Amino acid sequence: MMHIIVGLGNPGKRYENTRHNAGFITIDRIAEKYGIHVNKIKHKALVGEGIISGQKVLLVKPQTYMNLSGESIREIISYYKIEMENLVVIYDDIDIPLGQLRIRKQGSAGTHNGMKSIIYQIQSDAFPRIRIGIGNDRRGGLIGHVIGGFKKEEKKEIEDAVERAANATVAILEQGIEKTMSEYNVKLKPTREEQENE
Repeated sequence: MMHIIVGLGNPGKRYENTRHNAGFITIDRIAEKYGIHVNKIKHKALVGEGIISGQKVLLVKPQTYMNLSGESIREIISYYKIEMENLVVIYDDIDIPLGQLRIRKQGSAGTHNGMKSIIYQIQSDAFPRIRIGIGNDRRGGLIGHVIGGFKKEEKKEIEDAVERAANATVAILEQGIEKTMSEYNVKLKPTREEQENE
């Protein structure tokens, strides 16, 4: 059974190390750890097939720009005919403090346009996701914050978060979502959308 692991981001040099590309950065880290080359263009995405912990995986970086990410994911899901629980999406979240992870089994997209696009295109929100906190700089504009690069003092925190997100992805493959959630979710104040979903 194939697992599809998607990291969200925007293609192109301009966005390479920006907060909004935390998902891409995590996919690159997983690829590096497991010797997977994410370099084929298929289904409007850069993809790479490999084996992690005995499981077949497809690592995916949609190349459609963030707010159309769902087009690529819809094509991949219909091509591989996978169950929803075998799709894992990794992305940045402004509602979570910088460097924190939040792993959920399903739920709404919150304020994230890439996730809105995926849920709309595949008509389901019942898939695991790993959210990487990028914090929310209230002083600058939101867009500037999201597509801005990490400040020097944030680099270490985000590198640690990406490493943990990569490990959490592997944990989902090895031991399932429930156990991974209890292991990786630190007790944070629920975000607004989570309170609404409870």
